[in-house]
Amino acid sequence: MSFIWPETLILLLLIPPCVVLYLRLQRRRRRFAANYGSLGLTPEAAGHRLGLRRHIPPALFLVGLTILMFALARPQAVVSLPRLEGTLILAFDVSGSMSADDMKPTRMEAAKAAARDFVQRQPPGVQIGVVAFSDSGFEVQAPTNDQEASLASINRLTPARGTSLANGIFVSLDAIAVSAGQAPLFTDSLTPTLAPTPTPVPKGTFTSAAIVLITDGENTVSPDPLAAAQTAADRGVRIHTVGIGDAAGTLLHVNGFTVHTQLDEPMLQQISQLTDGVYYNAESEQDLLAIYENLYPQLAIKPEKMEVTSIFAGASILVLLIGGAFSLVWFSRLP
Repeated sequence: MSFIWPETLILLLLIPPCVVLYLRLQRRRRRFAANYGSLGLTPEAAGHRLGLRRHIPPALFLVGLTILMFALARPQAVVSLPRLEGTLILAFDVSGSMSADDMKPTRMEAAKAAARDFVQRQPPGVQIGVVAFSDSGFEVQAPTNDQEASLASINRLTPARGTSLANGIFVSLDAIAVSAGQAPLFTDSLTPTLAPTPTPVPKGTFTSAAIVLITDGENTVSPDPLAAAQTAADRGVRIHTVGIGDAAGTLLHVNGFTVHTQLDEPMLQQISQLTDGVYYNAESEQDLLAIYENLYPQLAIKPEKMEVTSIFAGASILVLLIGGAFSLVWFSRLP
């Protein structure tokens, strides 16, 4: 147990003087009984034998005051509480085809709108990070409980160039590792490569973390996305893949150019299966919203410090009330 205001524990030094004062009062009472008991001025002389009962109410008052002094120090205890927690990385494909308008107003804006709605409904225990990737990957927002910061990062996303699913996964894994106090897994966020001596971690270290990989195209840039997915699986990170667009391929008119884009569903399905995630196909903004409805953080039991001042304060009041009740019933007075 620890205390927020440990300085106030000095008040406990008042307890011994109170005990000494009570003992002196008892000696004075006994002398008074010895001198004037024959005159019938004491309870014992009147035939009332109080015995140890006389000491119970004062003892309860002393215990109650002691507990109250502990409460003033604002005690904290480590308590294991169930709570929704986890780290969730929203990894957005920002390739040029995401500016296509087959989803209104554009694929990118539809994905961002659904993501904003999802962020706003998360409990405080969930940290949300944002990663953007095209032919390279880069972190936009480190995992945080600050929803406003996550929303601002989503709003800043704009379409760029090609698509590298592996780089999006690698940068997301790096963000998860750093937020958990681990050393970075990769040496460069623009062209992620494994560090010469990456920090080893046991398999399944990050089971409360997940990546939502949102893309509308094929992987066009190395490295191999499945190798990146295996790295995530080894670390216990689930990857939920969200495919936007048509698996049969379609021609899109983007910024005055005609672009052929095709969704590689088999690749996205393999990535999600390899990491125990789920693959979703989104053909409209409503589909995206429904996808986010099915993504939940894990319920974990986590020990954490909690202030228990109210428990001590309540216990002290209860003890004082019991002592007062005994004194009123037995002696018709408060101690």
